[in-house]
Formats: sequence, C-alpha cells, structure tokens
Amino acid sequence: MTRLSPEQKDALISYSLEQGFDVARVTAADFGKLPGERLQAFLDAGLQGDMDWLENRKEWRKNPTNLWEEAKSALVLAINYGPDEDPRALADYPDKGIVSVYARGRDYHDVVKKRLKRIARWIVEQHGADVKVFVDTAPVMEKPLAAAAGVGWQGKHTNLLSREFGSWLFLGVILITADIDPDEKTKGDCGSCDACLRACPTNAFIAPYQLDARKCISYLTIETRLHIPRDMRSQIGNRIYGCDDCLAACPWNKYAQVSNEIAFEAKEALKSPNLEDLACLSDPEFRTIFSGSAVKRLGRNRFVRNVMVAIGNSGKSDYVPVIEERLQDVSDQVRLAAVWALGKVAASEEFNALKQAHYALETDPLVLEEWDLSGRELIDEQTG
Repeated sequence: MTRLSPEQKDALISYSLEQGFDVARVTAADFGKLPGERLQAFLDAGLQGDMDWLENRKEWRKNPTNLWEEAKSALVLAINYGPDEDPRALADYPDKGIVSVYARGRDYHDVVKKRLKRIARWIVEQHGADVKVFVDTAPVMEKPLAAAAGVGWQGKHTNLLSREFGSWLFLGVILITADIDPDEKTKGDCGSCDACLRACPTNAFIAPYQLDARKCISYLTIETRLHIPRDMRSQIGNRIYGCDDCLAACPWNKYAQVSNEIAFEAKEALKSPNLEDLACLSDPEFRTIFSGSAVKRLGRNRFVRNVMVAIGNSGKSDYVPVIEERLQDVSDQVRLAAVWALGKVAASEEFNALKQAHYALETDPLVLEEWDLSGRELIDEQTG
C-alpha cells in the first residue's frame, strides 16, 4: 500500500495551492458513522422535499468508503468566493432580482473540477495511487470531510465556516488510495450566536444545525422541480436564484476576504438584474445570458417561474403588462406563477378581465385552481 511521507504530503499541499486553491488539507476517507446517521435522520423526517437523489444514493453518501472501499485518504480543497458587498442589500430594491453570490460568476463546478483533475493526474504520476475527484454533484458529503480535515467547522446554518474565509468557500474532494497523515481539526464553534437562524426569511431552521430544506429559498428556487408552494411564495421576496441570508448574517464574515479569483467575478448582468427584463426571456435568450453560469442548470422555465414570484412580491401594478405576457407561456410553472403574481399586484377589475380572457384557454388543472384561489383572495381583501 502506498504511503506518503511528510515531505511528499507537503509537496502535494504546495502543488494543490499552486493550482489556485486557497486551502488544501488532508483527512481519512472514512469519516465515521455520525454524518451518515444525521443524513438518515434528515431523510427519515422527510426534510429533503423532492430531492429524491439524496434518498436514492444515501448509502454512498453516508461514508466515502461506502462509495469507494479502497479509498484511504481525502484531500479536501477549497476556493474563496467572498463577495465585495453584502448580498442582502438588493432586498430593498423590489424591481431587482437577487442571484446568489456563488452563481454570479462562472460555474464553480467547471472551475473546481478542472483544477481537481490536474492535481489528480499529478498524484497518479508522482505516487502511482488511484484517485477519484468530486465536486458537489457526486454522492460525497464534502462538509463533514472538510470539517474533519480542519478546513473549518459546520455552523448552525449547516454550512462550513472558516476563520479565514467566513462562509464563502467552494469545496472539492480527491479520494486517494494512499495513506496520508491527516491534519488536525480546526477548533471553532458558533457559541451562543444564532444570527444565521434569525436571518432566514422563511424560518427554515428547525433548530441549530437542523434545516428543513422544504422551506429553504435555495431549495424552493433551485432544487424543487414542482410549483413553489403558495404559502412560501410571499416569503421569497425578490430572490430569484438561491439565497445567501444565513451566510451573510454570520459574524465570522468580518474576517472573510474578498475573492481575488477572476473566474468568480460577478457578471455585470447578474449583479442587479431588472425583473422586467428577465421575465421576458425566451429559452435561447436565457441560455445565452447564463452561458457558463450555474444558473443555466436550472433551465428557463423554472427561472422565469422564480421571476414571476418576485414580481408578485414587488406589489407594483406597473408589472401587469409583463405578467399578462406570461399568462400564455409554454410552461405551466410559469403560467401558474404569473397568475399568482397577477393576484398580488393587479386591481380586481384587471384581474377579472384577464381571467375572463385566459381561463377558458387554460388546460392545466393546477393553473386553473390558481386562478380561482387568487381570485378569491382578491375578493377577501376587498371585503376585509
């Protein structure tokens, strides 16, 4: 069995940092039973929503050695993507859409994986060990590995925290068949602070370290393939792709550094996009604007669905013509969100006139139901 000497480990860490990572640390591939037990409790409670891929591959996720028995060590790598401003500032501008900081630049999956593969090739060439590389699309829990390696610790918001980089780290993992001396864990915790829990717009945290994904705005705007539940829409505000509120609220971010990684520099079009412009995107236009971005993975229909919800939350009647264009959209998700938005910003006369024009043409039962529910809500508001 291959074993790296301390000098060889130092060379591996140095090479990894030369490839553009800000942190490179090592831990055992086997991180014990606790992370898997927590995952199982999360799934047993049904907190994953319709993220069925978590259940389908849970045994692999429970421990990296379940996925690859031969793995002995894990090289955990991290890149800082710290923003140069508070991402919550746009919440005060309801005509703008908020895109999560991590998705404003190039797709981190592509950036991180390319660098991981370079390091993996180097390990094979230098030491003859077998390797596998992972970003967060694979069934590997990077955060427990990162905590075990001393990259940081998991905060009450369930995300990784670092003394040097706060909440803003992309993680990648290389599993290696070689034995490598592990690094020590980082000493750190959240103490009595609960700023992240209080900052959540949807109260998605059941308790410290426990998240109900079904209420998380990142889940609602990115992960779910279904209609956004009615009782959650008004709490989303103008967040159209993800949410950074719990991360941004963390006091550890006063030590965080602004990223100097050019790949993650925010595209100008994603810093404070106009909701009206985004609502009108066709599929080709969506693909062009979000080329190379993580947002592209969402697809045009669900993205415009999110934009419609944000428009409804704006409360501005000026958006009625924009909403009207989406009442005949090819996507039932967009049409339903447009009906809901119309009920939030239109006067009852406008709503009823548009319902009369579109209701008989609608074939989706859930969209028809939304017409009826939104109409009744308007009547209830008028009658007090």
